[in-house]
Amino acid sequence: MHTEIFSHINWLAVLVGGLAYFFLGSIWYTVLFGKKWRQYNAVFVNQPDAKKGAAAIMIISLILMIVCALGLDILATRFWIFGWMGGLKLGLITGICFAATAVHISYVYEKRPLGLHLINGLYNVAGNILAAIIVCWW
Repeated sequence: MHTEIFSHINWLAVLVGGLAYFFLGSIWYTVLFGKKWRQYNAVFVNQPDAKKGAAAIMIISLILMIVCALGLDILATRFWIFGWMGGLKLGLITGICFAATAVHISYVYEKRPLGLHLINGLYNVAGNILAAIIVCWW
């Protein structure tokens, strides 16, 4: 296996990009769309054990967002994408073509409301953009 792809990774930028993606969620799912998101997820939010394991969910979520930022850094390095504008474009492409698409594929089968598609899909697009700008600009 060729590991030289990992030799040019800016690990601090990856960490900050993942953290930024994570903290965007705290704003996205409270201030911006919290009320609507809770309405769409009323069945799950109102269950007695809904908050059970919340810390583990947050930790796993953060780890996955750091993995996403790592992937963005690898793509940026391999394709020579630099600067905030390059990050914006990379985040937009990966956010729409990979992250939001994966959310929507699952939601179509689960017959989730369109509003939930938009809230969660656009969050992933915005998170990819934010993380990509950080890793490309750093």
